[in-house]
Amino acid sequence: MPELPDITVYVECIKALACEQVLDGLRIGSPFVLRTVEPAPADFAGRRLVSTERIGKRIALSFEGGYFAVIHLMIAGRLHWRRPGAVLQRRHGLCAFDFPQGSLVLTEAGTKRRASLHLVSGRDALRAFDRGGVDVLRSTPEAFAAALRSRNRTLKRALTDPAITDGIGNTYSDEILHRARFSPFRLTETLSDDDISSLHQAAVDVLTEWIDRLRAEAGSGFPEKVTAFRPEMAVHGRYGQPCPVCGAKIQRIVYTENESNYCPVCQTEGRVLADRALSRLLKEDWPRTLDELEKLAGGGEGAP
Repeated sequence: MPELPDITVYVECIKALACEQVLDGLRIGSPFVLRTVEPAPADFAGRRLVSTERIGKRIALSFEGGYFAVIHLMIAGRLHWRRPGAVLQRRHGLCAFDFPQGSLVLTEAGTKRRASLHLVSGRDALRAFDRGGVDVLRSTPEAFAAALRSRNRTLKRALTDPAITDGIGNTYSDEILHRARFSPFRLTETLSDDDISSLHQAAVDVLTEWIDRLRAEAGSGFPEKVTAFRPEMAVHGRYGQPCPVCGAKIQRIVYTENESNYCPVCQTEGRVLADRALSRLLKEDWPRTLDELEKLAGGGEGAP
């Protein structure tokens, strides 16, 4: 799922390419994408795009007259800048905002239709999409601390909870926790003021670095390689590969449709965290340390 760095660059690129243009029309390629019908898509035609903004993991396009189009990409949704009036793909094309100089096209890979488009009128309606989490890049360490301490959660859960922090998901929470050298399962109530300051700085550094990297990649064009898995990442999506800091093999915990990736040396004092499904299967044979894990795997490359 595109997160804060990806959404930030999307918003900036849409602003650079389409802001101040008058919308020729809004085409809906799939009825499933449209979650509200008032105002209607036809009501946006002839209105000027005046601004773009990020609301969590959503993109809000602001048109004159107080009309807003709110896009949530979910897992497989992506945006593209195409020639004016570009044809919507039959299977993946969800909608298109047609401007004189190009079309902003929303697509979604796969068969599940999770990406959404809400059309609303007025700032009050727009505020309903704000889940209340702090914007880490704009927050003070004190505000960040207050948000984390508002409820006792694991750090992984806290960083990905939109009511606590804004725009961070599975990918960048892994990277932030690795940078801060904290276990994803550590509880927020155990953090000292210094711990929270370190976590806040790590979050700011990681998010800023990736925004800069994605900006450079997009250049004067439009981001077309938006993915949660990049070789430059420290731990996310790098299960079994060496940690760039210490060289230990990256481990993971799989749950539902997500997973946590971490370095056992940098983050958990050498402990291998129990994967719920595998630990139930292995019970007392579950390896607790890297040494035990290597022995279980026969000391070779086939570590679980």
